[in-house]
Amino acid sequence: MPLPRTRGTALRQRLAELRGPDVPAKALDARALAALAANPGCARRAILDGAGVNKADVASALGSPSVFGQSQFALTRGNAFEAKVKADGGAELLRLVHEKLDRAAEPPVEARVPDLTASGPQGRTARTALELREAVAHPGAWTLLDHPMLALDVAGSPAFLEPDAVVVHPDGSWTVVEIKSFPLLDGSADPAKVGAAARQAAVYVLALEEVAARLESSPRVRHRILLVCPRDFSNLPAASAVDIRKQRAVTARQLARLTRIEDIAEGLPEGTCFSPELPGEELTAAVESVPATYAPECLSTCELAFHCRTRSREAGAVTSLGRPVRAELGGLTTVEDVLAAARGETGDASDPAVAALRRAAALRAEALEAACR
Repeated sequence: MPLPRTRGTALRQRLAELRGPDVPAKALDARALAALAANPGCARRAILDGAGVNKADVASALGSPSVFGQSQFALTRGNAFEAKVKADGGAELLRLVHEKLDRAAEPPVEARVPDLTASGPQGRTARTALELREAVAHPGAWTLLDHPMLALDVAGSPAFLEPDAVVVHPDGSWTVVEIKSFPLLDGSADPAKVGAAARQAAVYVLALEEVAARLESSPRVRHRILLVCPRDFSNLPAASAVDIRKQRAVTARQLARLTRIEDIAEGLPEGTCFSPELPGEELTAAVESVPATYAPECLSTCELAFHCRTRSREAGAVTSLGRPVRAELGGLTTVEDVLAAARGETGDASDPAVAALRRAAALRAEALEAACR
């Protein structure tokens, strides 16, 4: 639900103050939302992303620059491949959609490819919704929306999303298309990369479902998306239908659990600012004023991961060892607590985690004693 006008205006002003004077907001994209949904308990990432702070610049200013990201070569190659897939009015793309997802429909001899140009993200979002409504009102034809703009409410703040393409089938249903530059080798691709693409597509599907819910006919948003990649080591497109129902359910649940950005903002000290132009000590204090929930998975999804890992290790937090380890240790939140429990100095012996640690410590002592004989 959108915020009331006065409340929403106050929040936008507060978020602008957190970014710093005259610092443009960095828009949330589906990749960032998928990563945010994977770690919903991290208030630090939620407020920085919600305020549009460039976390890469902040990480560099803190002395812990991020080292991941797509190379310029990969971006150029990906753009060239996408242009090839969408050439001739998207003929090849629509052929792949028909072949992989909708063989029962009439082949897409020709299709509508509406112009989605508009002013600003709000204008493009409205234009996309209009063209989707127009396509549903005239069933029986194929429609290709090239880089539509969708909006999704995230923790009380709107995020504008831009999928590679959305296809409207002759029956009025909608399909998300993801175009990636990693190859399909012998019909299959790297599972980790496919999983990341599926999580990203799940965000688009959720945004499309919000658009569909506002239409009278409520068209069906398909939960099988089309993943288009280069075939083997060529530049020829190949496609695979990917069922994203699991990713969609997980992402929806995780986004719903996100702490509202306005609640985090209200709890920050007056004058807090995350501008990379601040002196190092002041910026560090501002970042540290918001609690983080670090896990090793953050290293591949968040620009502040190295900074948060250092702080997590300094605090001896068991989360730095991974979420599975943290889950097994129950109420033991630091490495010091774990070692003390294993030595029998602290902890309730009836606690399964404590009992397991003491048993492991005893077995280790026995093994070392046997080795020394």
